[in-house]
Amino acid sequence: METFTDVLLVTANVGSLFDNVGKIQSEWLQELYKTVHSYKPQFIALHFQEVGGKDYTANMDHAENFFMSIKSSDEMKEYDRFRIYVDNQFQAEDSFTALGSMYFIHRTLKNINQYDFTVKDFRTVMGQNVHLGYLDGVSTVEKEKFPKHFWPDFKWSRKGFMRTRWIIHDQYVLGLDLVNVHLFHDASNLIACESSPSIYSANRRNALRYVINRVSGSCYTPLPFFLFGDFNFRLDTLSLVQHLSTSADVQTVTKHSSNEVEKIICEEKDNDHQVLLQIEEKLFAYLHQAVFREDNGRALLKYDKEVAVFHDVIREEDIKFPPSYPYSEDYTKPTQYMNTRCPAWCDRILMSHSAQEFIHRSCSVLREGERRVVYNTMGPTVCMGDHKPVFLFFSLKTNVH
Repeated sequence: METFTDVLLVTANVGSLFDNVGKIQSEWLQELYKTVHSYKPQFIALHFQEVGGKDYTANMDHAENFFMSIKSSDEMKEYDRFRIYVDNQFQAEDSFTALGSMYFIHRTLKNINQYDFTVKDFRTVMGQNVHLGYLDGVSTVEKEKFPKHFWPDFKWSRKGFMRTRWIIHDQYVLGLDLVNVHLFHDASNLIACESSPSIYSANRRNALRYVINRVSGSCYTPLPFFLFGDFNFRLDTLSLVQHLSTSADVQTVTKHSSNEVEKIICEEKDNDHQVLLQIEEKLFAYLHQAVFREDNGRALLKYDKEVAVFHDVIREEDIKFPPSYPYSEDYTKPTQYMNTRCPAWCDRILMSHSAQEFIHRSCSVLREGERRVVYNTMGPTVCMGDHKPVFLFFSLKTNVH
């Protein structure tokens, strides 16, 4: 007899939840619980980035309350075991990542094991463990902030990764690495327009390759892995701008004191020279913003190129949702994008070839009408902050008699 374990993976940059504590956070939690109720997973992995928000020194208490509210909610009471890891030690500048990972195991899932990186062996998961603070001494999680010397030309920020590894069912020995990732953003829209690919894209590529090499290295036995977090992947801005401004007059404005570009203005050649697109360091205002939402932005996926570099080791389910960032933080405009950055699919769930193969191998034996793989955003019509959480649901074949 074949048995299945339903798995839900969720990634969410929650920084704006703490910078705007209140109604948005409440709605965010309700959307999470709705997703859990809809799919009824037996194993849940929640990966959070930017815990505490931009003003993390003031907001970290709010972040702790946020995590505790999830674990103690009525909606999660059927999950009798959990593991929570939150790196909230912002005083430790050399190691602070602002990453948080939560794992919930349903009471019906009897056999699950977690890896101890110190003894290099799996242990049965029992009870409820919460680790808030300095995680370097916690043997069931591996965490690292990207070293400063790797990218000396960029501001050192709280970016890095956090890994746990699991065996979902001990009668079908299949280990998984679950890696929480936060990569570097585009600091300036103007610099992002200068080359294709941009220097920011190259920076993210080097960081992601570093993570993959660590996860696939020989220190521990390599396993199928899922990387999910805020990769900050952006559309190829130079190519996209050239496409959007094909029939426009383009004007470059420089600062009086130097030859540095201050703004790029694209005006329609007719229609009273209406501004079609204006770009500044932290402004990306496109007149026809609906193009990013129509047909889930499908026409723009050809400019989403950063994952393609890793196709030798990473795969992804087909994207059928609009760009996940940067949404308006105005509660009344849940589907609008802010004019701060070009909308992009920043939040992703990627996986090794072996991980995707066993997902689809499991799905191939499901009966007609049963759920297969679902890759989507959470709360598409509700204000969730500037990032829409992204989730992957699948049924994992875990036992054969």
